[in-house]
Amino acid sequence: MISARAIACLVMLGIAAPAVAQTSTIKLGTLNADPTAPVQITADTLSVDQSSRTAVFDKNVRIDQGDLHISAGRVQATYAEETGQIAHLVASGGVTFATPTEAAEAANADYDLTTGRLVMTGSVLLTQGASAITADRMIVNVSDGNAQMDGNVKTVFNSKAN
Repeated sequence: MISARAIACLVMLGIAAPAVAQTSTIKLGTLNADPTAPVQITADTLSVDQSSRTAVFDKNVRIDQGDLHISAGRVQATYAEETGQIAHLVASGGVTFATPTEAAEAANADYDLTTGRLVMTGSVLLTQGASAITADRMIVNVSDGNAQMDGNVKTVFNSKAN
């Protein structure tokens, strides 16, 4: 994972060419996932509230769905009334979202498994190979890999490595 410090060093060394914008629409290589694939969640603790159909996973949370992996400090899962399957995940406490070729970090994430929509907020950092994009918010359609980033968007392309 490229840290903000590493991005700053690349820019200062002239290795990468930065670009700044307010909104950026991108096509992510393999950031897409199958929102119908089984979801496995592990954590240090679990609290379940049957009446609200929610479960709170706390400390060292890891979520796996096919090639999609999410880790966070805390995740609240909401189950669909009709099916009993996980329909919605809200992650906080530092969130990492990764596939074999791409990774994103943010303070929080909201993943609707019924629509395949993932929204990451709070100092979002997306890395694709040696290139990186930062923004305040990223919205991803995990079904097709399309994404939009907005708010203080900064892109660092490293053409030598891509």
